[in-house]
Amino acid sequence: MAFGWIDEQAAARRRAGLVRSLRPRPADSPLLDLASNDYLGLARHPEVVAGAQEAARTWGGGATGSRLVTGTTELHTALEHELAAFCGFEAALVFSSGYAANLAAVTALAPHGSLVVSDAGNHASLIDGCRLARGTTQVVAHADPDAVRKALGTHDGPALAVSDTVFSVDGDAAPLAGLAEACREHGAGLVVDDAHGLGVLGAGGRGAPHAAGLAGADDVVVTVTLSKSLGSQGGAVLGPARVVEHLVNAARTFIFDTGLAPAAAGAALAALRLLGREPERAARAREVATGLHARLTAAGLEAVRPDAAVVSVRAPSPEEAVRWAADCRAAGLFVGCFRPPSVPDGISRLRLTARADLTEEQIERAVQVIGGTRP
Repeated sequence: MAFGWIDEQAAARRRAGLVRSLRPRPADSPLLDLASNDYLGLARHPEVVAGAQEAARTWGGGATGSRLVTGTTELHTALEHELAAFCGFEAALVFSSGYAANLAAVTALAPHGSLVVSDAGNHASLIDGCRLARGTTQVVAHADPDAVRKALGTHDGPALAVSDTVFSVDGDAAPLAGLAEACREHGAGLVVDDAHGLGVLGAGGRGAPHAAGLAGADDVVVTVTLSKSLGSQGGAVLGPARVVEHLVNAARTFIFDTGLAPAAAGAALAALRLLGREPERAARAREVATGLHARLTAAGLEAVRPDAAVVSVRAPSPEEAVRWAADCRAAGLFVGCFRPPSVPDGISRLRLTARADLTEEQIERAVQVIGGTRP
């Protein structure tokens, strides 16, 4: 029977406690949100919403075509210029999602005969980029510049190291300076995904590469998403102008995809300008994450020390992680639940995201709920 194998896989997921389901949320949810990636609390900020509204009124509901046909507006260009300037890079290119940006960067910069060295903890979008690239991929130990150096030493030709800047599961940061040094010893490029660093790390939220002194380097390419700290949707690649020009001509997820909707571009631009005026939001997000971790560990929970705004709390099993998250929801708290295959080490977790707009009372309430519902 056609697709009969789907039933077998569904049964296997049920046995393993790994069934996923959609849970539509209302616009006025009463839950305290520690599950979204709205790190700076900008998704509903009046200026960001107004930016989306004005863009939709001016440019319409959609981009109407691919970026190379009708999908590039003056708004997209303004966003690219201001994003590059804010993060300290020569140029930027906006995509319809952060996932598309990662696919573009890895596939277009790893031609036949190249080597891609990928961190074992990388996000799925980077992994998929490696799978689609025409080069050969070698996966190395997590956050280990020496492992990257050793892998690069086995290859004579174009090479690329690929890593998250902040890993989305535990919120730990990559050793960017060490990775850059390893790459430079072998003439390799470095591509890093700063989805969880932009808006949180670096001076005023300019990102992890900026904090590491890598902004504007001619051998470093950075991808970002507009859907986390900037409260919108979409993604971008930042780097040397010649790299961006190459992506315009070679990246399939740019050439063949419809451009980012104007409303999303307008919202992201408004959020970026707001962050420029209120740089303290980045420091507050880090402060909330540190506070969450301190209170959770004081309550006897196994929480991973955050390097940015993600706080991970270990759960005994996939089934208990699901039940724990459900009990938190019943108590008025929305938390993330990460289980295999989303976690590279197979350990299930509650994933909490700090937000700059959380109050001390909300932080304390979250800790009480998590501690009170632990398995």
